[in-house]
Amino acid sequence: MANLRKVTTKVGISWKIDYYDPQGHRVKKRFKKKADAEAYLAKVVSSIKEEKYEDIFEKKKTPPVSFDELADHYLEIYRHQRSFHNFKKQIVQTLRQAFGSKRLSEITYLDLEKHRNARKATPTWRGETRSDARVNRELAVLKHMLNKAVEWEMLEISPFRRGKRLMFKENNHILRFLSEAEIEVLLAACPKHLRPIVETALLTGMRKEELLSLKWEQINHGLIHLFKTKGGNPRHIPISGRLVEIFQQLRHQNQLRSLYVFCDGKGRRFNTVRRSFATACLKAGISHFRFHDLRHTFASHLIMRGASLKTVQELLGHSDIKMTMRYAHLSPGHLQDSVNLLNTLGAGPANPADYEKIKNRS
Repeated sequence: MANLRKVTTKVGISWKIDYYDPQGHRVKKRFKKKADAEAYLAKVVSSIKEEKYEDIFEKKKTPPVSFDELADHYLEIYRHQRSFHNFKKQIVQTLRQAFGSKRLSEITYLDLEKHRNARKATPTWRGETRSDARVNRELAVLKHMLNKAVEWEMLEISPFRRGKRLMFKENNHILRFLSEAEIEVLLAACPKHLRPIVETALLTGMRKEELLSLKWEQINHGLIHLFKTKGGNPRHIPISGRLVEIFQQLRHQNQLRSLYVFCDGKGRRFNTVRRSFATACLKAGISHFRFHDLRHTFASHLIMRGASLKTVQELLGHSDIKMTMRYAHLSPGHLQDSVNLLNTLGAGPANPADYEKIKNRS
């Protein structure tokens, strides 16, 4: 909210108004006379309250734009994003169903809060409880859309700015990974096209898009070379003996019909394996498990077999060791080894006669 205060300097006394405009930019104005400052302050407060920004903030009145119109522009501009087809496009479609023909200026903070709670209460297509993280991803897309609407002069101010943070607090410390028995059951439940993808994920810790976009030219000299990674830094993953067998089988099956390692019968890469993976998990009796959790499984089993955190960090491509530290508790004896370094602390002299020498030195 706007406020007024008296400012005394060597030059003299002035009156300062401090407030934020509809875009969240801080504005400061000074007046020589208190009456002028108070009049301007009243105008600012009235404009904010009545949402008539064009007078005091020199804003043009925005045209009545529907959410559907915003969605059309948004999809056109962001359709080239890497995550668009398997993530953002689906979320925008869900948001269309919720807000559709409603004018952007009519979407309130209450509407946002109701939508968040409705999405949380709506089970996934598999009948499972929708996670806080999933709801947050959807809210993030909605927030980005409305912020862009402000930038594109379709909306005066985003309704997200009218209340507290809507995102759920996520627990990122809980890691879901498969046991060896679960891995065997899951692989047995995978259809023919999916099993090599899942096995490669378990043997490399690669992300889903890294796997599905993997080309034969990236595999050479016993390494998988990843240049387009989430962190932006290239990564080189050693190929294990089992992975060599998988790649040989795929080469034989595909007969070099495609540049891609994982492809269908016509040589086309897979854009998504979401439904087939979910079906395999259902058949295997594995619940609350995402494809990304195969990456956690890779890291967890490496740590449990004695790999160092630094090694796992490099294989996963974590830029910050804090991300890898989530797996530290799985390391056998990693805490025990540390405290054992203090075994001799305070043990005292082995020979009782040495106590007198220590006493005399004191």
